[in-house]
Amino acid sequence: MDAVQQEATARARELQRSWYGEPLGALFRRLIDDLGLNQARLAAVLGLSAPMLSQLMSGQRAKIGNPAVVQRVQALQDLAGQVSDGSVSAGEAADRMDEIKKTQGGSVLSTSGQTATNSGAPTVKRVVREIQSLLRSVSAAGDVIDAADTLAPSHPELAEFLRVYGAGRTADAVAHYEAHQN
Repeated sequence: MDAVQQEATARARELQRSWYGEPLGALFRRLIDDLGLNQARLAAVLGLSAPMLSQLMSGQRAKIGNPAVVQRVQALQDLAGQVSDGSVSAGEAADRMDEIKKTQGGSVLSTSGQTATNSGAPTVKRVVREIQSLLRSVSAAGDVIDAADTLAPSHPELAEFLRVYGAGRTADAVAHYEAHQN
């Protein structure tokens, strides 16, 4: 790899860090390890081609262009956390991954693990993910944190909202949402 390619890869990984909290190579490798997947299975669950997954992991591409894929990544991160803390078994995780694979942009897994569609009342997790998706489509996580730091002295509650929904984990945003319901 020449110096120009190395610089482009480093830039892509830095962008990934600002958008997704870490380079996608590290994030995807952790999902592969935590959920017992291989790259082909991860690509299939996410709805990416194997070459696209490889390009994202290696830093040849910086951004996931499809919002539904970003939601599936978030759902897999949540699932990996549940597997690590023992609240979901390996067998249940496999079933949930099949459900995650089937989700479209407007459908996400509810907190109970059932698929929530666009009909009926939205689940808390679905509302939170929509807020996160909107904030993350407007600005990178690092920029959201900078904005929150600027607002913190005069508007601490708004700064907290930006940090939690714009750069935090879905589980933390769900807890925040539930704590602030009247």
